[in-house]
Parts: sequence; C-alpha cells; structure tokens
Amino acid sequence: MKMVIKKSSKPNKKYMAIFSGKSNKTTHFGSKGMDDYTITKDKKQRTRYRNRHQKDLLTKDPTRAGYLSFYILWGESTSIKENIKNYKKRFNY
Repeated sequence: MKMVIKKSSKPNKKYMAIFSGKSNKTTHFGSKGMDDYTITKDKKQRTRYRNRHQKDLLTKDPTRAGYLSFYILWGESTSIKENIKNYKKRFNY
C-alpha cells in the first residue's frame, strides 16, 4: 500500500492522506486553525496532546485520522516532512 499526504480539500482540515493499493482510502486530518507540534514546537504541549490522544491508537488502524495526527502533526520532529518519512517507515507505506 502507498500513502501520499496533500493539503486537504476540506475547508476545516489541514491535510489528507491518500492510501492506495488493494483498497483506496482518503483520510482528512488536523483541524485547521488549531496548533500542532510542527507549528508551536512546544514539547510540553506535545506531551499533553499525546497523553490525551493515546486512546486513538487503540484502533490499531494507521489509516485513521487519530493515528495520522498523533504521528505526523504531533510526531517526534517539528518537521512535517520528517514526521511523514518516519510514519511511512513505521507503517510500511
């Protein structure tokens, strides 16, 4: 399966992930107008977000918005490109 990240076509979302392969799926994620780690670079804010949203990972579905936000917008790096690269590596996209 392949994954591409683009600016969202929905006015209230930041990005969309397009998954293609055996099945195709598009997931919009990140609320427009809201902070994320790639914008604020605030580690304490990232820790609070990740603690609150740890439950999003219980779905075990990396194509869901909760996973995408957790690892891309609130990932280890303040660089969105670096977080996308790490996401693809982590989930074999």
